[in-house]
Amino acid sequence: MPFNIYAILVAALVTLVIGFVWYNPKVFGTIWMKETGMTDEKARQSNMLKVFGLTIFYSLMLSLIMPALVIHQMGALGMIGGDPTLAKPSYEAFLADYGMAFRTFKHGALHGFMSGLFIALPITAINGLFEQKSWKYILINAGYWIVSMTIMGGIICGWE
Repeated sequence: MPFNIYAILVAALVTLVIGFVWYNPKVFGTIWMKETGMTDEKARQSNMLKVFGLTIFYSLMLSLIMPALVIHQMGALGMIGGDPTLAKPSYEAFLADYGMAFRTFKHGALHGFMSGLFIALPITAINGLFEQKSWKYILINAGYWIVSMTIMGGIICGWE
């Protein structure tokens, strides 16, 4: 199963694009700023090179694990230890029969959505609850990750 580095890189950039829209003042940005106590002045004091650089780095980390979450064939690869050259003939037969099954944007988006709902939402909610943040804050941030992971999953699964 070839690793599509282009899909990984494009998927990593999704978080920036979604974030640009999601946290725009005309969408959820104003509410998010109010819920976090962020001000325009405080935002301008940020080291944007550091913020965007680390955002890309962490988004890349997330996109690197997404194939395991959204591509069924990665499970078959894992069952043989990750090295197809050491596989028995049954692995090749399996791939011949099912190698591209469920490899669509739509199917990857479904798994990306489920990953966001069952991984990102609980993590965001637990942190928000302990930080005594509002449900608006929790749902805005979790929603961002659910949408981002949905699109990332679609890209990674659908792009062969």
